[in-house]
Amino acid sequence: MTRTPHRIRRVRSTLAGLVAATLVAAGCTLPAFAPRTDAESERGPGRQVTPPGGAADWRPCPEVATELVGRGAPEMRYDCARIAVPRNWGDGSGATAGPGSGETFEIALLRARSTTQRDRIGSLVINPGGPGGSGVDTAVYLSFGSAFGGLPDSVTERFDIVGFDPRGVARSSPVKCISDADLDASFGYDPDPTSQQSFDGLVTLSQRIGRACGDRYGDQLPLYATEQAARDMDAIRSAVGDDKLTYLGYSYGTLLGATYAQLYPQRVRAFVLDGAVDPRQDLVAGSEGQAKGFERAFDNFTRWCAANAQRCPIAPDARAAVTSAIEKARTAPVRDPQGREATAGWIFYAIVSSLYTEAGWQELARAIDRLAGGDPSEVFRLADAYAGREDDGRYSNLFDANLAVNCADEEQKPSVAQIRQLQSQWRQQYPLFGPALAVGMLTCVEWPGQRDPYPTGTADGAPPILVVGTTGDPATPYEQTPALASMLGVGRVLTWEGEGHTAYPQTACVTNAVDAYLIDLTVPREGLRCPAR
Repeated sequence: MTRTPHRIRRVRSTLAGLVAATLVAAGCTLPAFAPRTDAESERGPGRQVTPPGGAADWRPCPEVATELVGRGAPEMRYDCARIAVPRNWGDGSGATAGPGSGETFEIALLRARSTTQRDRIGSLVINPGGPGGSGVDTAVYLSFGSAFGGLPDSVTERFDIVGFDPRGVARSSPVKCISDADLDASFGYDPDPTSQQSFDGLVTLSQRIGRACGDRYGDQLPLYATEQAARDMDAIRSAVGDDKLTYLGYSYGTLLGATYAQLYPQRVRAFVLDGAVDPRQDLVAGSEGQAKGFERAFDNFTRWCAANAQRCPIAPDARAAVTSAIEKARTAPVRDPQGREATAGWIFYAIVSSLYTEAGWQELARAIDRLAGGDPSEVFRLADAYAGREDDGRYSNLFDANLAVNCADEEQKPSVAQIRQLQSQWRQQYPLFGPALAVGMLTCVEWPGQRDPYPTGTADGAPPILVVGTTGDPATPYEQTPALASMLGVGRVLTWEGEGHTAYPQTACVTNAVDAYLIDLTVPREGLRCPAR
């Protein structure tokens, strides 16, 4: 799963919560940040493109912050650039080779620089996850500083905050091949199609989506793989003028950072990988891990409801209220005044959207309560935020990019028959989320094009890399944190005993540890665990 809600037009009370809610998990079927459409990307900032190997040509772009949040952050300047990178960094086998055919993709960058900056260290490059999340947007959100839940002033005063949209995402040569109608059908589809006819209908929908993307991009689809994007990151490092890369990656961004660290260990200065993805998991293991993680987070939500009945209108049995709402929607979905039906699928994604942060729990309870009273508006608001669906029914390219990257990365894929079996098996183990995570694998099974898996080894020669995990994380379950640290061989684990997806900069304990590492390269002590609050 993956994703940050909608296009934000105003400053939220906590930008950190917003960013966390947007982060996307890799190797799954549920994505997190709303990128722009093809047309919007063509109007994007910094249209002057730097050729491969050149220094970024920064141009002022305060309008990006204004569009996203309504204004720029105090004492912060925004500049944008676009750099060209080879479409194919290698020969398709994962080996380092020349730039391929000579064709290029454009990578969009945004730099947020404090006007009070002093003792500059360099650039802190940001990726929010997904795959499909916009680093340009994230850099704007994080630039608002600690007063709004963004990055601490101590960090923004020492670093330029540089966000980038990876290849295929938002403003960077975006992938767009799934119709709005097919996305509506996909999100609205029953998350647990039990009858063979209903299951076969989902197979057909997955085939149609894969065929549309194959027809449009053909043999270019493998070029959106994670290893290609990690090599783009080294071009970004060079373009911003840093000898070594300082990087903050959330969710899928941890996989991107881990891949870079394996490819260029000597060019790592400091890497913070928050919401870790275990690169050694295959599609089935990753999907089951998410089913387990979301089921655990939902259990935590139901316990919170029982203990906070005054804030949870579906107490005391929140699970029963939610499952009842889904079951009723299968035969008699509630309609809004425009005739849109709150099907079982839309309710399911409203639940998913709400579990990315603890702050979303009360919103979920309110949405289910209002749905029971005949008002589906809150369900649609939550689900649309997750899906990147606009009020007029148009979608961003978040899920197009998410599938293009995830499916290019996957070397092994289960058969349709295996997925059908896992659907039944996981229904017993993870009743609410297991079936959906099982059938969600169908899209990659039906995806065309060759695969280009990323490396899964040690980062020999790299300095210590900080791997941050949250014990209540639904999208990248905590078990993946020590696994990633161990795989890299240089990982140091920092644990937050909290709820939601990702940890930095949400509490003083985590923030202080990460800041000291980024600024002074002080590695937290082994086994450091930070309390929930």
